[in-house]
Amino acid sequence: MISIISEFSIAALAGLLLGLFYFGGLWLTVRGITCGKRPEMLMLASFVIRLLVALSCFYLVMDGRPGRLVACLSGFLLMRYVLTKAAKRGEPAGSLTSPRG
Repeated sequence: MISIISEFSIAALAGLLLGLFYFGGLWLTVRGITCGKRPEMLMLASFVIRLLVALSCFYLVMDGRPGRLVACLSGFLLMRYVLTKAAKRGEPAGSLTSPRG
């Protein structure tokens, strides 16, 4: 039998990987919008695929145990925080997300 700590650690690791997939895919999609002929279709398809994969993985990881879901969501949100910080570090001056004065 797997211990509770191992169970939650595996769920958190799954959340980290899922967050990397979801937010990494979002980053690639946003960067690819300017290159495509139909950016609205790219955004829609990317959103649907990322959402279906994320929800399916959350369901599989949870396996009927709310604690696993919480651990997985924690890893997912931690990866969001890490990737957001990494993206802001590489952000050029005067970009759209910079405050305007």
